[in-house]
Amino acid sequence: MAADTPVRWIDPDEQLLEEQIARTEAQWVDAEVEVETLRVELDNFALVHHQRLGPMYVRLDELDALIAEATAAQTGDPEDIRRAFEARNIVEPMPDLEAFFAEADAASGEDGAETEQPVIPQAPQRIRPDKEAQRLFRDLARRAHPDLAQDPAEQQLRGAFIARVNEAYARGDVLALAALAEEWAGETGDNGAPAGGTPERVAWLRQRLDWLTARLHRIEATRAELVDSPMGQLLMLLPDDPDALLEVLAEQLLESVATRQAELDRLVGAF
Repeated sequence: MAADTPVRWIDPDEQLLEEQIARTEAQWVDAEVEVETLRVELDNFALVHHQRLGPMYVRLDELDALIAEATAAQTGDPEDIRRAFEARNIVEPMPDLEAFFAEADAASGEDGAETEQPVIPQAPQRIRPDKEAQRLFRDLARRAHPDLAQDPAEQQLRGAFIARVNEAYARGDVLALAALAEEWAGETGDNGAPAGGTPERVAWLRQRLDWLTARLHRIEATRAELVDSPMGQLLMLLPDDPDALLEVLAEQLLESVATRQAELDRLVGAF
């Protein structure tokens, strides 16, 4: 070997660290995609839940207040009066019940015969990113996520780009995601990692592995928070068919409305 030939410094841990980072990074990106997908699903489910079932919840609150007020009027008991006051305070403005039951009136037929219960409003269309959208989103997150870069300017560039990716994914827009993938293919971002075969590289890899592990734990904690949220717990009752879950909830709410209405009619009739 010539005297002036540089000797490449090799650490036996470098390859092992590279492999561990590749696995952990893949797990982290997959977890990011799963959490973002869950967030989109929850946002859409919450929107449809509010639009479709909101008037029934409001009607239940109003009936509870009317029942409490009728009970207080009959008993004069201070505790019943307090309950009636509290029930009335939580009631939202009454929905347009004529519009709410319009479908039931329309379904009664030309002879005016009444139906047994109001027709459940149809759920508006929900956006669900399909498999292709998920594939494109996962690929873009793996290549363009801002946390994969070290340079602040590069992180800012990636952050703005990923914000556009998230918006397209939330819309389930496959064409927009494909266009963004082509756009990013022309980017040559630098993650700021030291060159291989140097002591600095090994130190950087160890720091990177620790960071990725901590990030993965935070993402898992975020997913647990989403699942444990009130809307998350509701969605998890039937995660594969949220539309069917809405049907079940609507039927239960209609039964509750009918029960409350019967109780109110009994109380009012007792005067």
